Amino acid sequence: MAKTGKRTAAARAAFEGKNNLSVAEAVALIKANAKTKFDETLDIALSLGVDPRHADQMVRGVCALPNGTGKTVRVAVFARNEKADEATAAGADIVGAEDLMESIQAGKIDFDRCIATPDMMGIVGRLGKILGPRNLMPNPRVGTVTMDVKAAVEAAKAGEVQFKAEKGGVVHAGIGKMSFDEAKLAENIKAFVSAVNKAKPAGAKGTYMKKIALSSTMGPGVALDVASAVGE
Repeated sequence: MAKTGKRTAAARAAFEGKNNLSVAEAVALIKANAKTKFDETLDIALSLGVDPRHADQMVRGVCALPNGTGKTVRVAVFARNEKADEATAAGADIVGAEDLMESIQAGKIDFDRCIATPDMMGIVGRLGKILGPRNLMPNPRVGTVTMDVKAAVEAAKAGEVQFKAEKGGVVHAGIGKMSFDEAKLAENIKAFVSAVNKAKPAGAKGTYMKKIALSSTMGPGVALDVASAVGE
């Protein structure tokens, strides 16, 4: 059995018996015990009372975090002519059409967000089996299939987070860095929980938000008091 390090053991002890905390309490606890040499991400996971296998229970959306993610987001855009120029001017990292499709088919995926103008979807559609499992497929429901390329690129660069319920009805995302102060992390948490709450699908029955947990990249998780997190 692997030996537990001193930092891990101390963190586990600090979290022991802590449960159903308020957002402020959870953030303070996690920040106090995030002591690695790199800037850890604050991760959130929400267990929802939905079955994503049914179309009327799929949860999907986007959240503009008030304080960003703290992460540099690499953006790829499928566009031609003036829309390609618009994407480049807005700060897109990769812009192309057939050439970008071929690059992705060859296994080169050097981006975190993919945006496309509607006329490009014939090309992008061929990449569904590659981009879909990575949650990178452009979708009009989250604003990544659009003629307003400038706004979409700028939103992605500013820290907009997409979310989608995975198997088992779990939504998770990175919503900030441990270097953020507690107030900014709390604001991001509340904004994300609110966005997922508003995305409740028509087919959801019973309790929608069953559990919300927070953790740093290398730290233990702690459960939030769902009622207070949704209501705050």
